[in-house]
Amino acid sequence: MVMLETDVCAPVARASPPLRQACPVCAGASRLLDVLDFNRTCLDLRLPLSGTPVYYAICEHCGFVFSPEFLAWRREEFAERVYNDSYALVDPDSRGARALANARFLVDALGPDCRSIDHLDFGGGEGALSRILQQHGWNSRSCDPFFAGEGPDREEPEGRFDLITAFEVMEHAPRPNELLEQLRQHMDQRCLVLFSTLLSDGNILPGQRLTWWYASPRNGHISLFSGASLSLLARRHGLAFGSLGAGLHYFLNQRPEWASRLLGD
Repeated sequence: MVMLETDVCAPVARASPPLRQACPVCAGASRLLDVLDFNRTCLDLRLPLSGTPVYYAICEHCGFVFSPEFLAWRREEFAERVYNDSYALVDPDSRGARALANARFLVDALGPDCRSIDHLDFGGGEGALSRILQQHGWNSRSCDPFFAGEGPDREEPEGRFDLITAFEVMEHAPRPNELLEQLRQHMDQRCLVLFSTLLSDGNILPGQRLTWWYASPRNGHISLFSGASLSLLARRHGLAFGSLGAGLHYFLNQRPEWASRLLGD
């Protein structure tokens, strides 16, 4: 276990959320599930207690778990308190290892035919994944409207894409319907949205404490999806939903021919 003496989050006084609030996915009734300290991380780090409570609620209809407080945060607050200079301490893979692994996966899983398609990496931070794919001959662009840095990759591009990736994005989005609407606007008529997030099924139970390691406010993990909540979210936007593994999933409008290698016949 790593001991850190430096605070990465100063205490902030916050009011308790209402006992019941509409679910950001399905608008169903939710109730408070548990409260965690803001400095809880996904890693085996013993950060100092921040003194800032973060409440999580669970939807009684679709099982979506979310933090009501973050619904009111502005982008500047996320940049200052979550995605700041200390973020790499709690997510060291964000420095480039994740982008390299995802690039290797895409090149191997989709094959050389994907060099002719238009790809958008949504939520790509500094754009490392797209730069690696471009070196492999891909027509890839990156954007991250939530990224605190400056540069052209911060703003959303015009046009539509055949493939959209959103790795480690869904659990960071406080308003899933708004996020999916953004993605929908960039989807071509035949488009695959490939995204990663762990499912809460079997890891979060109503009436029990929130002990799942993936529920980590300091990492920005404020939206925890069940399979049912992702399926419902897809239907609300006219998309199909499927899972390719424990943490890899997709949304789909019409199936592209080039996706058969990944999705199967």
